[in-house]
Amino acid sequence: MQKPEPPVITPYTFVFSWQRFLVHCSIMGFCVLLGLMTWYFGKPHSIRFYETKSEKPLTATIAPNIDMALDIHSSIAVKDDKPLQVELFKGNVYFDVKENAASKLEVKVGKALIKDIGTRFSIQMHKDGNNHIAVADGYIKIYVASGVYQISALEQADFDDVGISKHSLTTERDIAPWRSAQ
Repeated sequence: MQKPEPPVITPYTFVFSWQRFLVHCSIMGFCVLLGLMTWYFGKPHSIRFYETKSEKPLTATIAPNIDMALDIHSSIAVKDDKPLQVELFKGNVYFDVKENAASKLEVKVGKALIKDIGTRFSIQMHKDGNNHIAVADGYIKIYVASGVYQISALEQADFDDVGISKHSLTTERDIAPWRSAQ
């Protein structure tokens, strides 16, 4: 019997191909892009909800140097961002923002945006879409469809998504009157 011959092993020679190189580069680039998107979009925003039913009003510190008092049957959402973003869903809220926290609070009421400049102010949201704001100290700016309005200390105004009305003077005791009953 004859001995079988061992198979002949030929050395593999690598042949460079631009097409193969570009396919591998595009796959790696796509993977890097997905990784960066996951890292960027994967950070959830921290949102806290505050709500009162028919119990007593709630007083809380929502950020350093920013205190809030929430009336009964009221609810808000606080989004930790720069600046701190608060959205009022229903009811009444009072904010006490210290001067070193100025320009660090934005309040959204419907489509209106209220920017705070180191103040104390209250907002009353009504079911019919009309809202009321009263400023105790400092001033705020209201951004609505018809423009930007400034409400200063001891002033009040009604506002909706379009504009403001009944801009007038007020007294300290008329700002968040539900708060004095606590």
